[in-house]
Amino acid sequence: MHAYANPTRFLGVVRPLAPWLFWGGIALILAGCGAGLFLAPADYLQGDSFRILYVHVPAAWLGMAGWSGIALSGVMQIVWRHPLAGVAARAVAIPGALFTAICLATGSIWGRPTWGTWWQWDGRMTSMLVLLFLYLGYIALASASAKSGEQGGVSRVTAIYGIVGAINIPIIKGSVVWWNSLHQAPSITLGGSAIAPSMLWPLMVTVLGFTLWFAAIVILQMRAILANNRIEARLRRMARG
Repeated sequence: MHAYANPTRFLGVVRPLAPWLFWGGIALILAGCGAGLFLAPADYLQGDSFRILYVHVPAAWLGMAGWSGIALSGVMQIVWRHPLAGVAARAVAIPGALFTAICLATGSIWGRPTWGTWWQWDGRMTSMLVLLFLYLGYIALASASAKSGEQGGVSRVTAIYGIVGAINIPIIKGSVVWWNSLHQAPSITLGGSAIAPSMLWPLMVTVLGFTLWFAAIVILQMRAILANNRIEARLRRMARG
């Protein structure tokens, strides 16, 4: 990991990747959502309302994966003092919060015709809402870190906050099993899938597409943060000169 601690070396690797990830992700999102809308059959219980899962499931996955990335970056910052760990965590925070909000919004839209209510304070929905609040808190702390001169990264306190907040991830995962919930149990597990193949493959395509797009956004965010660091360093040198 420390082989790419140098920002110039890191940018040399990820710069050519970003366009491929960005446009490849969009192509897969369009293909998967198109197949989910027009090729996948209607669900025998939910009818066409189930089709929102082609956005809802990837958004939920990326909301949780984003925070897992923040926690991992926090460990790398505190244990290995990797100079780009804080930059990566800052870059993940905003898109992670956005996808968590999309998950909550699409879940609410899906729940209205399915459950007869926009919102229910059950374990899954409540823990995802807690995740959104955690993201907002992290973004505020990271912004304060940047203003205090953390070289584009985050403070040690912010990194610890990211690690501690990861406790919520297994709670989200286990909530539908541990407590009575309107939310359905996991449909895809290591033992197989309860989703029909004709509905499953478009979902896998959209999950992959959104994941690639998310990765591209994080890379672009990191590039912007590092570019801003260089500008600020140059201005400081000019001010001293």
